[in-house]
Amino acid sequence: MLLLQLLNLINSQPVWSFYHLCRKINCLKQILCSLGFIGLFTVAKAQKIDSLFFNLYTDSLKKGSWNYINVDAKLSNGKYMPLTSEQLDFKISAGKLERNTIWIDWTFPYDSIIVEVSLKKEPAVRKSITIWIKKKDEQLDAPVNDSLLQQINNRPKTSTKKKGKN
Repeated sequence: MLLLQLLNLINSQPVWSFYHLCRKINCLKQILCSLGFIGLFTVAKAQKIDSLFFNLYTDSLKKGSWNYINVDAKLSNGKYMPLTSEQLDFKISAGKLERNTIWIDWTFPYDSIIVEVSLKKEPAVRKSITIWIKKKDEQLDAPVNDSLLQQINNRPKTSTKKKGKN
């Protein structure tokens, strides 16, 4: 349709010389090339998502904190792209879900959670994973800042006499 409008525009004005005709043809070529590049760029940018992958930061989820669930998409061109809850639907077997993060309460009774994600635009593309819950949190056994300072202050004083020159 755009091409027809351009041809009508060219035909509506009288052609006074061969020079003017060549300029109009060159203008038409530039417009068509620009539209072609825009079309190619749009097709190249809109890659199809082939599959989903979980890219977890740890091997287990921690109780008493928010745990981020990172999901990557493998595109048809072989590249990977991270996805968010804007593109994905999340379902979890337990816990509290907020966007891409799961809250595991301290009193959580189970040893794992099943996370299932699917594309919002194409629900047939889906993936699920079982993620284990950390059984023992090393942070609970770590001394608190106050007790560390107290240990430093209560340690035996050692004499640090500087040896003078004889």
